[in-house]
Formats: sequence, structure tokens, C-alpha cells
Amino acid sequence: MSRGIFITGTGTDVGKTYITALLVKILQEAGVKGAYYKAAVSGNERDSQGRLIPGDADWVKTVSGIAQPLESMVPYIYEQAVSPHLAAVQEGNPVERSVVCRRYEALCREYDYITMEGSGGILCPLRQEAGNELWLEDIIRELRLPCLVVADAGLGTINHTILTLEYLKMRKIEAKGVILNHFHPENAMEQDNRRVIERRGKVPVLACVPDYGETLDIQAEKLMGLYQ
Repeated sequence: MSRGIFITGTGTDVGKTYITALLVKILQEAGVKGAYYKAAVSGNERDSQGRLIPGDADWVKTVSGIAQPLESMVPYIYEQAVSPHLAAVQEGNPVERSVVCRRYEALCREYDYITMEGSGGILCPLRQEAGNELWLEDIIRELRLPCLVVADAGLGTINHTILTLEYLKMRKIEAKGVILNHFHPENAMEQDNRRVIERRGKVPVLACVPDYGETLDIQAEKLMGLYQ
């Protein structure tokens, strides 16, 4: 039976894709048949044939070394570098919940572990039309996925991370833990940030990743235990 997890962040540009690639890499190196998935990605470029290439997925594939076909990773690919719901309006290709879930379920039939990455933070709209709204959390709940939260280790992260964890709790979405990115072990403030997040958030900080870190200090068996 396939297992999955959802990677969210405290906001845009905290390093979700970077961390997701390292997570998928751990599974790949452990011989696990894993896949990457993302409902929608915006801000992409075209190849020489004019096709939009999902940049995040392409990067994860390159870093992790997985053989999963790129075309199975992201059902909705947009060129404009704006929120997916706005890009969908501008480019005329709105996100359909049924498509996102069906494509995820197709991966579940082929792969053992699915790592699904979000767009922006947890409160990211995928579709915003009168009478037809779709948010990331709707997809998370429908697929019944727990979350990992990626956060920047620096100033302000206590507020951003605890708010994200509290929102997940309020919406009855399980948070398995936090990964701090751009971490400097010699920095007393960042060490304190870690302690406060664990104490107030009541979840473990599973890893602290330095700038340009090439690995995560998480054993494959422990990581696999977070998926459900």
C-alpha cells in the first residue's frame, strides 16, 4: 500500500523544493520506490519546442536521481510567476480537484512513497472563482496526508512556524514535524528558535539544514515512518 506526505512551508521561498528534493533523495538512495508530486506550479520556462517545463519537478528529479517521468509529477504548469489561482485565470487552465486527486492516485498504484509539495505556504489558493474555490488544504484533507513544515531558521521563524502549526491543528491536519532551512549551528538565536518551536509547537524539529546542504540528517527508516 502506498504512503504519502505533504511538504508545506511557512511561506514562499523558504526552501520547500530544496528540502523536498533532499527527502526524495534519501528514499531513492535507500532503494525505495518513491515519487514526487505537486498539484500546480507557476513561474516556469519553455523548452526549445515551446513546452512549459515544471522547474520545481525538474530540479527535484535531477537532485534526487529518481527515474519518475517528469510529465507525471505536476498536472498544472503555468508560465506566469504568480499564485496558481491567478496564473490559471491568466492562462485559461483552472485547477480541477478531481484531476489533482486522480493523478495522485495513479502514482499510488505505481510507487510506494509519494512526497507531495505545496505551493507557497499552507494558505495557498489553487482556484478562486465564485462558487468554486480550491485551497491546498482541501487537497491535503482529501488525500488524507500528514504534513512536514519547512521554515527558515532565522529571525521571525518562531511566529511564522507556530502560526502555521496552529493553523494545521485547527484544520485537523497532522503535522509530523518541522525542518529548519538555512540553519547556522553556531548561531545562538537559531538554536533558541529550534527549542521554542519544539516547546510551543509540540512537534519535533526533525532536521536543521545549513545553506547549500547536500543531505538531511534523517535516517531513511525514520523518514519512511512519517509517511502514511
